[in-house]
Amino acid sequence: MPSKDELVRGYAEALFRVAAAEVELESVERHLLAFTRLLETEPRVREALTDPSLPLENKRALIAESLGDRANPVAVNMLAFIVEQGRARELARIVEVLAEVVAETREATLAEVRSAVPLDQVRTRKLAEALSKATGRRIEVRVVVDPNVVGGLVAKVGDEIFDGSIRTRLDEAREHLAGTTTTRSE
Repeated sequence: MPSKDELVRGYAEALFRVAAAEVELESVERHLLAFTRLLETEPRVREALTDPSLPLENKRALIAESLGDRANPVAVNMLAFIVEQGRARELARIVEVLAEVVAETREATLAEVRSAVPLDQVRTRKLAEALSKATGRRIEVRVVVDPNVVGGLVAKVGDEIFDGSIRTRLDEAREHLAGTTTTRSE
């Protein structure tokens, strides 16, 4: 029996092959990522998709409604398929691995960057260049708007985290000041 990671990777690779065959890869990836961001911010949607008592037709309608009228039909069908297979709990991870697979095909590493505000194309490109320089790898940036990031950015490249958020800087300053106060009072 495959491990959970192998299962997730299998679903992600299958979705990749379907999207690539339909020549919809960029659009599908964008819509799937948007849906997983929605799941992060709207726990009620996630709960509805994992509720065994809710009929599959209702779950499919919820997916389509959440993505809106302009949703890529291939993306909607993929999300519905994952949910219908009982994998709604793994949905975000499957899409995350799909994005990694897409980046790998372009011989790049995916960086997830969390920011309190959306980043324009120029800043995203400069950030990708800076992360490429820091890691020695070609980087593709995926920006996630996260209100929990209080200014600055937090970038995750594989297992490496580059935390340039104001919250972290304030915490570090607090720790430094606490250490200075302790040293002076001794």
